[in-house]
Amino acid sequence: MSITVVVTGANRGIGLELCRQYTNVDANVFAVCRSRSDELDALQVKVIDGVDVTSSKAIDRLCKKLKNVSIDILINNAGVFLGETLEEMDFDAIALQFQVNAMGPLRVTQALLGRLNENAKVALITSRMGSVADNTSGGYYGYRMSKAALNAAGMSLARDLKSQGVALGIFHPGFVQTRMVSFAGDISAEEAAKRLVKRIDELNLDNSGTFWHTNGEVLPW
Repeated sequence: MSITVVVTGANRGIGLELCRQYTNVDANVFAVCRSRSDELDALQVKVIDGVDVTSSKAIDRLCKKLKNVSIDILINNAGVFLGETLEEMDFDAIALQFQVNAMGPLRVTQALLGRLNENAKVALITSRMGSVADNTSGGYYGYRMSKAALNAAGMSLARDLKSQGVALGIFHPGFVQTRMVSFAGDISAEEAAKRLVKRIDELNLDNSGTFWHTNGEVLPW
């Protein structure tokens, strides 16, 4: 039986590759994005564009588009990366990263709760830069803080969703060669997506709420 997968931030990078990976196994994929791309349109997926995860109106519109859809896997992938330093601080940029990276996935997940199947899975695409214990270099205030907040939200979601039979995974994809980091990563978006699909496949109620590197390593908080 085909599964139904919803991916946010689906028009490029990891999100695009996740759509491709799930399409390759005949999943029913809904690709959610602000602006569609030619690469996304080339896939056999249902594109829902015009969705900014910081906008309540946009999330309401997404819910209407998915009104009769039963979701097996929800992947909260949409994110933004900016680079504040202590010397060059931008509090508006920090606030934006909180809205997109931390509150966005929470908005989407909460809004789609009624559409999650029993035994559904929710994936949060976070970063090891949100780990307090792993921070050895400083900087990147908004990104680090927003991903730490996302991790905290993920743990609460894992606890709250368990009674519904829904497992939640918190996943660091690796340092991925995407436009977000000017293609400076050490693995491709395709490889990161393959790893994510594997980790999501392994996700269950027993390991729900774990902070994973997609290479299988459990990361420190």
